[in-house]
Amino acid sequence: MISIDALGVEFSGKTLFSDVSFVINENDKIALMGKNGAGKSTLLKILAGINKPTTGSVSAPKDFIISYLPQHLLTEDNATVFEETSKAFASIFAMRDEIEALNTELTVRTDYDSDDYYKIIEKVSELSEKYYSIEEINYEAEVEKVLIGMGFLRSDFTRPTSEFSGGWRMRIELAKILLQKPDLILLDEPTNHMDIESIQWLEDFLVNSAKAVVVISHDRTFVNNITTRTIEVTMGRIYDYKVNYSRYLELRKERREQQQKQWEEQQRIIADNTEFIERFKGTYSKTLQVQSRVKMLEKMVLVEVDEVDNSSLRLKFPPAPRSGNYPVVVSELSKSYGDHTVFKNASLTIERGQKIAFVGRNGEGKSTLVKAIMKEIDFQGSLELGHNVQIGYFAQNQASLLDETLTVFETIDHAAEGDVRNKIKDILGAFMFGGDNSTKKVKVLSGGEKTRLAMIKLLLQPVNLLILDEPTNHLDMKTKDIIKDALKDFDGTLILVSHDRDFLDGLATKVVEFGNQRVKEHLEDINEFLVRKKMENLREIEKK
Repeated sequence: MISIDALGVEFSGKTLFSDVSFVINENDKIALMGKNGAGKSTLLKILAGINKPTTGSVSAPKDFIISYLPQHLLTEDNATVFEETSKAFASIFAMRDEIEALNTELTVRTDYDSDDYYKIIEKVSELSEKYYSIEEINYEAEVEKVLIGMGFLRSDFTRPTSEFSGGWRMRIELAKILLQKPDLILLDEPTNHMDIESIQWLEDFLVNSAKAVVVISHDRTFVNNITTRTIEVTMGRIYDYKVNYSRYLELRKERREQQQKQWEEQQRIIADNTEFIERFKGTYSKTLQVQSRVKMLEKMVLVEVDEVDNSSLRLKFPPAPRSGNYPVVVSELSKSYGDHTVFKNASLTIERGQKIAFVGRNGEGKSTLVKAIMKEIDFQGSLELGHNVQIGYFAQNQASLLDETLTVFETIDHAAEGDVRNKIKDILGAFMFGGDNSTKKVKVLSGGEKTRLAMIKLLLQPVNLLILDEPTNHLDMKTKDIIKDALKDFDGTLILVSHDRDFLDGLATKVVEFGNQRVKEHLEDINEFLVRKKMENLREIEKK
C-alpha cells in the first residue's frame, strides 16, 4: 500500500538511521517504538511528507490520503469548535463549489466548439465523477459524533477555539483527522492530553473504523489495545515484529540475548586469532597462517548488540514524616466559576498511606480539587488538612517553574539533601541526563526533558502527601517504570490525577471519580473501576 525504500537520514554528518525499508499494508495498526532520540518522530514526519530523507523514498498510490497529528500544534483561533472541526470537509466543499462554478460558466459561454469549452466539460466530468463517488455524508452529524467522542459538550460547539487549552485544541485537530477518513493515520503521542473515556473512544475508533495507523505512544495499554505490529527503531536500523507491544518485548529480549551470545563467541574468536598472530608473526614457518588470520579478522563483520538499558537504579523517596491519620478531610465542598458549577457538596476522606487515583473527563474538577487542597483557590464548604501534613506537589505546568538559568546538575544539587547528594550523577543518568547532558542549561531543554527534571526534584523532597497532576505526560516507559516503582514504595499518602491506566495499574487502590458535578469514591483499583464503568457506558448507549 505504502512503500518505504532504503530510507536514510543524516543530521550534521551524524547518521540517525540508514537503509530502512518496510511496507505499510491496508489496515495495519503499527506501534513505532524506540528510545528517545532514535528517530521515531523523524520517521513519522517523513511518512507524512513534512520532512525529506537524506536518501531513499516513500511511495504511495495516487489519491492516497495521509493525515498526521504531531505532538505539539497550534490551531488558528478564528473559528468556533464546530467550524474548525468542519474544516475536515473543506476539500469536498471546495470540489462542490468548483463544479457549480464551472457549470455556471458553461451556461453563459457560447464558444461550443472551442478547445477551452471542451476542457471545461472534461474538468466538470472528472470532478463530478470524483465528487459523486464520495459516500453521501451528513456532515453536521459526523462532526457532532466525533466531538462528543473526543470529550466536548454540545455547549462547547459554539465556543471560540481560543478559549480552550492546547490539549483541547489538539483534540479538535484529531477530530478533523478522523473525519477525513484517511488511508493512513500518523499519531505522535495522541493520548497525552486525553482523559480515560476519550482514550477508550479513540481506541474503539482506530480499531474498528480507521484504516492503516502508525502510532508513537508511551501509553502501554493504549498501544497494546490498538496495534498488531511493532516496528522498533534502534541503532540506525529497524526491526519489524508482526505482534503487539507486549509480545514484542518478549521477542526483543530473546533477540538481544541471542546477539549477546553471538558477540561473546565472536570476541572469543577475535581474541584467539589475535593471540595467534602476536605469538607467531615473526615465525617463518607460520607466515601463511598468520596472514590468513589477519585477512579473516579484517573481513569479519562485527556483531552488534542492540542498545540495552542496563540501568538498575532503584529510586526511593525519603522516608515520609508521620502525619495524622486523616491527611485530607473534605466535607460538603462546592466550587463554581460564575454560572459554571464544577462540583457541589463533595465529601471525601483520605486516610494516611492511601494511594488514590482521581479520574474523570477533563473539566469535571480533578485539578480543581487539587488546587483547593493546595489552598490555591477559594471554595464553599470545608476542607481540612491533618496534623503535620507536608505536601509535595507536581502540577501540570511544573516544568515551566524551573529556574532556567541553572544547569541540570545545579537544579538537582540545590534540591538534594543528605546522602542522596552522592548519587546525583546516578539519578541523572537514570533519567537520561548522563554525561554532557547534566551540564545543559534548563532553558535549552525540551518540554519532555523539563518534565523529567521537575520529577527528579520531587523525588528528593521529604514529604508525606504527594499530589501528582498528570505526571507521566512526555515521559518514556522506562522513566515511568522507575517513578512507578518509587511510588509503590512511598510510605506516605498519594493522590494521582492521571489518564495513564498502565501507570495507575497496581499503584492506586482507591478511585475517586469526577463527573456530572459530583465526586464519588470507589474502593477498587483502576481495572475493576474500568470494567464496571464500561458496562455502565454500554447500558447508557442502549437506553439512548
